[in-house]
Amino acid sequence: MIPSLIKQLRLDNKPVGKSDLKSGLLIVALLAVCTVGCTVGPGYRRPTAQVPDAWKGEGPWQTAAPKDAIPKGAWWQIFHDAELDRLEQELLQANQSLVAAQDRLSQARSQARIASSAYFPALSVDPGGQRQRLSGNRPVSGSKVATAPVTQNVFTVPFSVSYELDLFGRVRRNLEAANASLQVSAADLENVRLVLTAELAADYFNLRELDREAGVVRQSVEIQQKGLDLVNRRHDGGVANGLEVAQQTALLDSTATQLSLVLRQRAQYEHAIAVLTGKSASAFTVAEAPFDAAPPAIPTGVPSGILERRPDVAASERQMAFENAQVGLAMAAFYPHITLGGSGGWESRDIATLINAPSAFWSLGGDLLQPIFNGDRNRANLAGTRAAYDESVANYRESVLVAFQQVEDGLSGLALLNQAAKTQAAAVADSRRALDIANSRYVGGVTTYLDVITAQSALLNNQRLSTQLLGQQLVTSVFLVKALGGAWDASEIQREQVRPTLVQAVP
Repeated sequence: MIPSLIKQLRLDNKPVGKSDLKSGLLIVALLAVCTVGCTVGPGYRRPTAQVPDAWKGEGPWQTAAPKDAIPKGAWWQIFHDAELDRLEQELLQANQSLVAAQDRLSQARSQARIASSAYFPALSVDPGGQRQRLSGNRPVSGSKVATAPVTQNVFTVPFSVSYELDLFGRVRRNLEAANASLQVSAADLENVRLVLTAELAADYFNLRELDREAGVVRQSVEIQQKGLDLVNRRHDGGVANGLEVAQQTALLDSTATQLSLVLRQRAQYEHAIAVLTGKSASAFTVAEAPFDAAPPAIPTGVPSGILERRPDVAASERQMAFENAQVGLAMAAFYPHITLGGSGGWESRDIATLINAPSAFWSLGGDLLQPIFNGDRNRANLAGTRAAYDESVANYRESVLVAFQQVEDGLSGLALLNQAAKTQAAAVADSRRALDIANSRYVGGVTTYLDVITAQSALLNNQRLSTQLLGQQLVTSVFLVKALGGAWDASEIQREQVRPTLVQAVP
């Protein structure tokens, strides 16, 4: 039926007649009705993935109350740190990696709009005018030859229109793929935002831990300086020997060296925060501040929620939808490709008579392209798209497994760190008591100063380890929130979708 319609439709450069025009328009309308065709290829359904019923690890906290829920978007507010909140806002406004991800989303949105444009006819106009001289020896018809040259004007206002009949869903599949790609970019943007904000929070808590650790080392320097003063006085009084003075001096110098190394580490984290917030490291400073935070209660939810809360998992899922649409496009290549076309306008030698009925010309037509022999290209393309889809399924299932692993790492890590922090707090108390005893025994002449030095070193090491454990708890909490996807939800990317609108039909 379609080829016969196309034969009827080929009315090229004939004078405009009302009956012909009505017939042409009727044929165009009939073919337009045919656009409500089928969409070849597989419908998309999200493949299954292994999802545990419950988390294996148990957190060291009580069950989170509703007020402890992760804040929507600004998940870092769960830590209740005003300075962290300020730095995170600066990151969202100035981080260049985030700006680049936003630009990639804008590019994907434009590509989807381009794909949706195929739903509408393409219309163009190309007016022109020229003055030309025709040869006096030009052939006219048969064996006749013109007797004189002719100089004339030619004015034209031509236009053309074309429209693809989407009988087998090629246009629809193309837009489906573009929308899936758009949603991949939207999920990637959310993943970049989550990764960057988590990295900033981790760097911030590492920096604050080093602030506290530097305070511990400074306090040890003061204690050891007092010890050195005591040994010097006893040495001057003939009670202590030079070896004890040298040992205490070496310990003090070693502790001062540790302070320099701690401050060096702090500077590196400060520089990293500067880059994350879009600032030069040379012009950025985070002032030292007291640090006595505690890991917050983190609502983990159920494992199946990870499939909706992790932007990287959502991106993998949307990639499967994209590859599924590519399979549909490859299958549509086996079916006819039908395009309607038309052209018309006005042509005259005199611009005064350009826009009138005798100057008008028009034509309507259509093309049907059916592949027959192409070296098995279409079958190879279909096989390739199916393999790409299978690969995306494997990548999706792997991303789900990695997500569960990261959550379990966070849960078990926090439980073990909580236990270690409790025993380390006891070790600090024991070390402080041992130092008091060693000092008393030394002043009483019961033991040598080596016991005091040993006790001082043990106290410093235990205090530093206790502070490091606190920092690790907070950093692990940050990465647990990241593993849970923050407070994001995959439904947020559904609005990133382009639909054909009548506004696109006009310039």
